[in-house]
Amino acid sequence: MPRRIAIIEDEADLAQNYKAALERLHYAVDIYPDRSSAQQAFAQSLPDMAIIDIQLGDDIEGGRELCRELRVRSPILPILFLTALDSELDEIIGLNLGANDYLSKRLSLPIITTRVNSLFKMFDALMATDAPAPTEINQPPLRMNLDRMQVWWRDREVVLTFTQFRMLECLAQRPGHIKSREQLMDAADKTIEPESVSSYIKHIRKAFRDVDPDCNPVRVHYGTGYSWQGADPG
Repeated sequence: MPRRIAIIEDEADLAQNYKAALERLHYAVDIYPDRSSAQQAFAQSLPDMAIIDIQLGDDIEGGRELCRELRVRSPILPILFLTALDSELDEIIGLNLGANDYLSKRLSLPIITTRVNSLFKMFDALMATDAPAPTEINQPPLRMNLDRMQVWWRDREVVLTFTQFRMLECLAQRPGHIKSREQLMDAADKTIEPESVSSYIKHIRKAFRDVDPDCNPVRVHYGTGYSWQGADPG
């Protein structure tokens, strides 16, 4: 059975062009000209991928709202914004809403279809993994037992709250990689204000300094987020 792609696009000719290009790749494609028609269809069943324009006629934020609704219903549904709003800020907003990719309508059809294929491949790789979840992070001098929610630094226990532990886990899984406030909030699985993240990070750093006054394992990237530096100077 071919994978079904939903295109939410109010420009009929453009939607038909996308549909024809994707059908040549043996995808099944449904077109919805507005948010309400898409919502009615998705109430029955979700597609395998949603390609969404942001401005749907007079519904200026329709695409963004639909993306938000879809992401609540499914954390893994591939969502791609395809829009004329191609500024960096628009892209950041779209990705923060949960979209997996963000493309400009100015791109050629071959590039767009290639990105669709790539997104499905990423999804398949994610679904295919059957490796057991790790139970420990061991990056000397840091060690974390994820089952018992315990942390040690230079063999001394670091006492953290649940939220602090989850944020540290998010950071320590990929040392040196910057995690945004939104990513840390998601990792904590807790509804908090973005401004509160800096306070949690301060408490994490203090907890480590309580056992090692010279350490500074969490680096602040102003305007971007935070990264785990481990034993490197901070």
